[in-house]
Formats: sequence, C-alpha cells, structure tokens
Amino acid sequence: MKSTLIPLFALSAALAAPNLARAELQVGDKAPEVTGITEAGQKLNFAEVYSKQPYTLVYFYPKANTSGCTAQGCSLRDAYEVLTKKGVVVIGVSLDQVDAQKSFKDKYHFPFTLIADPDKTVVNAFGVSLMSTPIGQLAHREAFLIKGGKIVWADYHAKTDKQAEDVLAVIDQQQKG
Repeated sequence: MKSTLIPLFALSAALAAPNLARAELQVGDKAPEVTGITEAGQKLNFAEVYSKQPYTLVYFYPKANTSGCTAQGCSLRDAYEVLTKKGVVVIGVSLDQVDAQKSFKDKYHFPFTLIADPDKTVVNAFGVSLMSTPIGQLAHREAFLIKGGKIVWADYHAKTDKQAEDVLAVIDQQQKG
C-alpha cells in the first residue's frame, strides 16, 4: 500500500508546484499560431480557429481521465451552450496520445476539440510549464482566452470544476467594459 501512496503524493505535490522557469504568455501578447493534432488524428491550425469566432479558449490539463482533468473538462462541457452563445471555441490540450484524447472525449461526451501534444509543440508555443512526476512529464493546468489573435486573459493556476465559470466571468466583464 505504501508504494502506491508515495507516487500519488508525489503526483499531487508536482501538480501543486509548477516549474516556474518559463516564458509565460501575458495578456496582450499575440496568441501562438501553432498546429496541433486533434483526438481524431486531424491537424488543427490554431490561427484559423482564432479567426472564426470572437473568442478561443485554449486550456491545458495534466492527463486525460484523471479526476481534476475530468472535472475541468466537464465544467466546460456543462457550460458549452452558454460558452458558444458568447462566441467561444474551446480547445483542450494535454501531452496524451491521440487514442487517450479520443477515449477521454468519448467517455465524457466533450463537444469540443482535444489536442494530443506528446511532442509538446502546443505546450511549448504557449509557454505552459511542465511537471516531472512518477508517471512522466505532464502539462501544468493553465488556460488562455484569445480574442482577435491576442491573449485577453491568462489563468496560470486554472481551477478544475470552476473553469467555465471563470471564463464566463471574464467575458462578461469585457462586454461590460
């Protein structure tokens, strides 16, 4: 039993303490124009996505089918109708393989695209920190809201079950201001 608890504790500690040595994107920065691979194995050009709707939410999560990542995805799934009415396209990214992303999307009925980024192309373009854990490297939980090709909100400690609520609050504030 102890051998199981130690890696879980180490994983929890790694998730709580991201690697801070990175060049993080800031509000006002140009959003990365990168290409990723979807859960369906198709290429997705982020710049094309940015141009189609008023907002793009790119959120990063450590690992498909884990409790926090599931809560984060379900938060966005459950608010998806409201998000799309506000003009938000949602894209989730992790270092998982295509088949893991497809399974995750299918299992939880996510209506948005998931990006499989095992080569870290998208993670590196966004400056997302990586964590070393007993199960390998994982992306830190972060989120970026993009409007007009620019970062308008950056969340470097994204919440799990409140992700959609946070995004909607930012959009409501922008629309009032």
